[in-house]
Amino acid sequence: MTQDFDAIIVGAGQAGPSLAARLTAAGMKTALVERKLFGGTCVNTGCMPTKTLVASAYAAHLARRGADFGIVPAGPVTIDMKRVKARADTVSTKARTNVETWLRGMDGLTVIEGHARFEGPDTLRVGDTLLTAPRIFLNVGGRASVPDMPGVGTVDFLTNTSILQLDAVPRHLVVVGGSYIGLEFAQMHRRFGAEVTVVEKGPRLIGREDEDVSDAIRDILAAEGIAVRTDATCIGFKPHADGVAVDVDCTSGEPTVVGSHVLLAVGRRPNTDDLGLDAAGVKRDARGYIEVDDSLATNVPGIWALGDCNGRGAFTHTAYNDYEIVAANLLDGASRRVSARIPGYALYIDPPLGRVGMTEAEARRSGRNLLVSKRPMTRVGRAIEKDETKGFMKIVADQDTKRILGAAILGTGGDEAIHGILDMMNAGADYPTLQWAVPIHPTVSELIPTMLGDLRPVGREG
Repeated sequence: MTQDFDAIIVGAGQAGPSLAARLTAAGMKTALVERKLFGGTCVNTGCMPTKTLVASAYAAHLARRGADFGIVPAGPVTIDMKRVKARADTVSTKARTNVETWLRGMDGLTVIEGHARFEGPDTLRVGDTLLTAPRIFLNVGGRASVPDMPGVGTVDFLTNTSILQLDAVPRHLVVVGGSYIGLEFAQMHRRFGAEVTVVEKGPRLIGREDEDVSDAIRDILAAEGIAVRTDATCIGFKPHADGVAVDVDCTSGEPTVVGSHVLLAVGRRPNTDDLGLDAAGVKRDARGYIEVDDSLATNVPGIWALGDCNGRGAFTHTAYNDYEIVAANLLDGASRRVSARIPGYALYIDPPLGRVGMTEAEARRSGRNLLVSKRPMTRVGRAIEKDETKGFMKIVADQDTKRILGAAILGTGGDEAIHGILDMMNAGADYPTLQWAVPIHPTVSELIPTMLGDLRPVGREG
C-alpha cells in the first residue's frame, strides 16, 4: 500500500510536533512517524525526568541543611527512591501523553507508529506501507554512545536512559565521563545518599569550559563528598563480587574503583544508522550526523534534518529553534540561518552553570582586544541571603566593538540570570546599553551591570 502526502516528519521529538502544526495549518497533508515514545529525548529520558530528579535531590540537600537556616529537623533525612522515581515517571508520562494527544487530534495530520526507512529520496517504508512526499523532515534524535572500551561487554552498566529505572539508591555509583550528563547524575545520586566517583579521561571536568569554571565545579562536587578521578588514561571494566571494577590508571590514587553501579556518560550518537539514508542519497559525516547546510537542508533536495541528528546542536532549545528556522524559511518567506544562533546552554548541577557565547579561552584565541570582568558569588547579595555562595560570574567583551562575546554564571539562579546577557547579544546591543539598565534588587541579575562597569583589558592568547 502507498500513501501520498505533502510532507512527512520522522520523529516526534522537540522539533517534530510543532513543525507538524505549522505544516498542517498551512494546508499540507502531513504524516508524522514515531517508532517508540512521543516527545523524544527531552520528555522521556532527558530534561524532564532528570530535572525532576535534580529537584528531589535539591530538596534532600536543603533539608539536611535546615539547621543552617534556623530550621530544626524532626529527624534524619531519608530517601524514598521509589517515590522519587514515581514522581519523575509521572512528569514524563503526562508530558508524553499531552504530546501524543495533541498530535492525534491535529487536523490534517496522520500519525503512524513504526520504524521509517528510506527506499528513495521521496519514499519511506513503515512496515508494509510506503509513504511518499516531496518534503521529508528528519527529527530522529540520538542515544547514549557506548564506546568499545576494554571489558565493557563483560559487565552490566547504565546509560542516561536505564539509570532512570533505578528505584533504589546505589551503594556506590561510578560515573564514567566528567561532562554535563555525568555530573548531573553524580551530584543527584550523592544527594540521594550514594557514594559517588566520577572518572574522566581528560585532565579536567567539562573540558570545553574555561579552566576556572572546571576547577570551581570540581570543588563544588568535592565539597559534597564526590570523588573525582581525572587523567584516567586507561579506563576498563571487570566483573567484581561487589559490582563492577573500573580501571582508571590515574596519575594518583588507587588504580581501580569498585562500584555497585556504573553509569556510562561518554557522549551521544545520532539515530541515523538504521534510516536507510544511503537509499535516499543523504550524506552523513564521520560521526554519523546528517550533513545539513545553514538552512538545515541536506544534500538531497526536499529532505531536511532537525534536532540532535544533524550535529548542529545537542539541546532541546536548539532542536526547537531548528523547527523555527525551517518553518520560517519554508512558510514565511524568511531566510533564517543556523549560523545566526548564539549558543547558550546550562549545566544543571547545584548551583547551575549558565553559559552563552564564547568562553574566555575561545575569545583569547580569536585575537580580539578583550575586556573581562569576574565576580565571586560571595559578593552577590542574593546568594548571600540564600546562603548559596559557591561559584562566580564572568563576562567577556570585545574592546573595539563593545559587544559582549560570552558569559558564564556559575551560581544560584545562573541558568535564569544568563538570559539577560543572551537577550542583549541576540539584540546586537553593545554592553554600555546593558550597563545602564536598572535591574531589580535583590537578584543575581542585578550584578550584571555592575560587572560590565568593571570590565578590564586582558591579554590575547599566545
